Amino acid sequence: MTPKKPITVLLADDHTMVREGLRSLLVAETDIDVIGEAENGRGAVEMAERLHPDVVVMDIAMPLLNGLEATRQILKSRPKTKIFILSAHGDDAYVTKAMSVGASGFLIKQTAAHVLPVAIRQVYEGSEFYSPTISKRLMQQQSKAQERVGKRPMGKSIELSSREMEVLQLIAEGKANKETAAELNISIKTVEKHRQSLMEKLNIHDTAGLTRHAIAAGIIESSIQVTIVK
Repeated sequence: MTPKKPITVLLADDHTMVREGLRSLLVAETDIDVIGEAENGRGAVEMAERLHPDVVVMDIAMPLLNGLEATRQILKSRPKTKIFILSAHGDDAYVTKAMSVGASGFLIKQTAAHVLPVAIRQVYEGSEFYSPTISKRLMQQQSKAQERVGKRPMGKSIELSSREMEVLQLIAEGKANKETAAELNISIKTVEKHRQSLMEKLNIHDTAGLTRHAIAAGIIESSIQVTIVK
């Protein structure tokens, strides 16, 4: 009998100790094989293209490219890949964003020790997996949303392109136009064009405002804002 192929997993987190901890949790699982580790979202996108993992365990708040935008980019080019968000932040805004970009699950890091292998297997098989507290909130929100159907019109959401999301994160991280252009391999004029488009779409007309929006949207952590503003 041919042995079953192990589930290949890519770990993406900007903290080395966290990645080591995740790997140690999974090393004893004979049906799970960690084939790569990325320290930022851009690296996760590149490694997913190169290694073709079955499942990506993705942190949200990472430098250069956050986990939500990395998730969107990976799924755009490799829609069969399952991406599982593992984050210290379980706020509704993060969970909603993760679902909107196609993540198959969301687990709080503090509760991951005993359920991470189960979660990986479940999303690999095509199901979703959420921490119990998140599942409860999602059911409550769904119930309330159903009650509101027909009572009021839905507001139009603001859609940013993938490139605009990348530029927004780098702006919020304090990168100058020249640095952003070098990071994304585009011209400074193109960066300026994207910056102007962001300001028009979001109706925000200064860098501090863009930074606050990025934090509120879960694109960067609030700790980054302290570095920029002070």
